[in-house]
Amino acid sequence: MMDKLEKLLMPMASAIGRNKYLIAIRDGFLVSTPLLIAGSIFLLLANFPITAWTDFASNCMIGSLSLADLLSKCSDATFSIMAIFATMGIGYTMAREEGSTPIFGAAVALMSWFILMPFQFNTNISSLMDATGVAINVPQGANAMVSGLQFGWLGSKGLFVGILAAILSVQLYSWIERKGWVIKMPAGVPPTVVQSFSALIPATIVMTVFFLVNILFVACGTNAFEFIFKFLQTPLLGLGDTLGAMIVAYIFLHFFWFFGINGGSVVGAVFNPILQTLALENLDLYREVGVEGYTVANGAHIISQQFQDLFATFGGAGSTLSLIIAMLLFCKSARIRDLAKLSAVPGIFGINEPIIFGLPVVLNPVILIPFVLVPTMNIILSYFAMSMGLFPPCNGINIPWTMPVIASGFLSTNWMGALFQAFLLVLGVFIYLPFIKAMDKQYLADEAAAVDSGEDEIDLDDLSLDDL
Repeated sequence: MMDKLEKLLMPMASAIGRNKYLIAIRDGFLVSTPLLIAGSIFLLLANFPITAWTDFASNCMIGSLSLADLLSKCSDATFSIMAIFATMGIGYTMAREEGSTPIFGAAVALMSWFILMPFQFNTNISSLMDATGVAINVPQGANAMVSGLQFGWLGSKGLFVGILAAILSVQLYSWIERKGWVIKMPAGVPPTVVQSFSALIPATIVMTVFFLVNILFVACGTNAFEFIFKFLQTPLLGLGDTLGAMIVAYIFLHFFWFFGINGGSVVGAVFNPILQTLALENLDLYREVGVEGYTVANGAHIISQQFQDLFATFGGAGSTLSLIIAMLLFCKSARIRDLAKLSAVPGIFGINEPIIFGLPVVLNPVILIPFVLVPTMNIILSYFAMSMGLFPPCNGINIPWTMPVIASGFLSTNWMGALFQAFLLVLGVFIYLPFIKAMDKQYLADEAAAVDSGEDEIDLDDLSLDDL
């Protein structure tokens, strides 16, 4: 069975791991990660789950704005325009994968994305003023066409268009470069000038193609953003926002780890764009309705990037922080106890390679069952706890996956979420316990046999170069 699984999974992981489009999407999102984490700090300060603080921030006026409004502006400068960062990052990494100049790839991706973006939209008018500042009566429900950019398209709603525009525009740009359709400058011209003129023809062709695409959408009475959001992004988010999709993704993720492949990178390359978009929608809702109104009934998604990072696993893939606790408290062999001591601190911060390769988990059928079962159990129990209203879904604030358990639950949900994390952590200890005890018993027998045979003692004085 293991041979069949390996033959099935290894080529799949290799194909996904080498796919330049998935690499570009994965690495492109990393451009925005430090900015989103920084913005999350200010968003947490503006909405920290302590009533006394939020009341103070709302009532502390600095000029015409409250402290809460000023703190939220930092998150607006990151989360509200996250699609810009993602489009730029994907264009940059896509150009790198294609062997083109990355900075021009980022620029072409942004240009193509903005060509497709509508610059006019209907908005409801509540009041108007004439040139002298006198209010004009406006019929209730009146609308007007306004020129400008909608924050929705710059954020989560425009993310999928950004991904497609970045990949297609840079792919076309690189193909034109490889064809040699570039302006060549004589020797002695500064390299930056050479690169600028080399990019002129490819960039112009890309602009023309996306201009024609935009004309096609406009002629059909819509735009690329509305079309893709309705017919691609919404169905994909609906599919990803299900318990079944999360469970299937995590079963594959842990099977990849079992064979020594980084399952998070393989599965995340496909699944994370959906999870990140769901998280951004959660964040938009959280900022709109506040702590009290943020519920599943009001449209909050249970499945999201933070749900995956903070409630599916504790201590890394397999939720191995539970395993480390079981090793420390209930195992007696020197091998397991020493490994647990070395792995404890990294495990608290979500790093578990010492356990994966040191225990090992890789190609260890004894530990495979709890390694898959514990995260699956965490996902199912957390999903139903959130759906029943025991505590709210994750609020979309970009809390690093290295944040220790309990603290991460409190910051992403509330104190009940933190307690539920602790409950899952303890429950995982008892699921891992019979399996790690079986390994511990075997290791104790091996250590006793090694002591009896003297294999554990090595005297350097007995070594001699004359024996070589």
